[in-house]
Amino acid sequence: MNERDAYIGFSAVHGIGPIRFKLLVEYFGTAIKSWEASPADLISIGFGEKLTQSLVDFRKRFNCQDFQNNLSQKSIKISTRIDTDFPPNLREIPDPPLVLYVKGTWPIESKRMIAVVGTRKPTAYGKEITQKLTRDLTLQRFVIVSGLALGIDGIAHQTTLESGGVTIAVLGCGVDIVYPPQHQNLYNDIIKRGGAIISEVTPGHTVLKGLFPARNRIISGLCLGVVVTEGAEDSGSLITARYAAEQGREVFAVPGPITSYLSVGPMKLLKTGAKVVTDVWDILEEFNIENNVKVSDQTNALEHGKHLLETKVLNQDERLVITIMSKKGQMHYDEIVRFSQMPSSHIGAILMGLELSGIIRSLGNGTYCLM
Repeated sequence: MNERDAYIGFSAVHGIGPIRFKLLVEYFGTAIKSWEASPADLISIGFGEKLTQSLVDFRKRFNCQDFQNNLSQKSIKISTRIDTDFPPNLREIPDPPLVLYVKGTWPIESKRMIAVVGTRKPTAYGKEITQKLTRDLTLQRFVIVSGLALGIDGIAHQTTLESGGVTIAVLGCGVDIVYPPQHQNLYNDIIKRGGAIISEVTPGHTVLKGLFPARNRIISGLCLGVVVTEGAEDSGSLITARYAAEQGREVFAVPGPITSYLSVGPMKLLKTGAKVVTDVWDILEEFNIENNVKVSDQTNALEHGKHLLETKVLNQDERLVITIMSKKGQMHYDEIVRFSQMPSSHIGAILMGLELSGIIRSLGNGTYCLM
């Protein structure tokens, strides 16, 4: 076992995260010496008997080569903190992950990464501004980072793909687990189109609520800045923004209607020093980036979006709804039911699926339009 193997081993031990690992290395000098430490030495530096015994038992049964071979069969890569392909920005934060487990393309060569995050239940306004900012950031060659959650996260990922860009999804569970399951197609598309699914959590580890705040520090740590487009006062996106500020990253917030509770989060950030964002130029100015978008780039992005729609595997009912909407333009839910002559509950399921796929969008008040 070598130093790199020790990083991988510790990453798979339940109860030892970046903080405890740092304590071990500071005391014993290296990861491998920490791995080989005696139970007495571990207890002497503050490890309880239960955690010490857990580590000792784990070391006896853990074989790093078998572990890596098993992951390789699942197309899962490992990037440890001491590997050259570990993101430099992430290595600089106070508590960087020991390893990143990766599905997809790695490393992502671009150093220009930005996070777009927000509520799981956005309004029509939130959806529209997220799509606009994400599309414009993608055209400026930003890699979009988010958490694959429902709502703003999913919209940011989907819009990036439709604009011909690359996106990274950071999970709070193993990279071999699609969460939420509604994003199975999006998960697959991110990988197919040159992006990556990453996590510090051991593959196979299921979703636990306490893992999401830790996930959020990775989202912000990868990036130059974090954009919050819409969120309530207790939104998880504010945790990501807080980590960003602590890590020395830029925090951007989109102002919204003062009557909306989903504007409370961004307004709170603005009051505490976040940069106001009304269009992509506010972000570019902060990073001293000039507009480098050509007309041909915009055309290519639109063509990519058309290609995505053309290549989607749609069933007969979905195609009927799209055909009706393409002829009528904006349509209310009730109109779609009437023209399609399908049951109301069935139309609801179809519209939800098409919206999650980025083919239609809700304009609020039960009205929909094609993207």
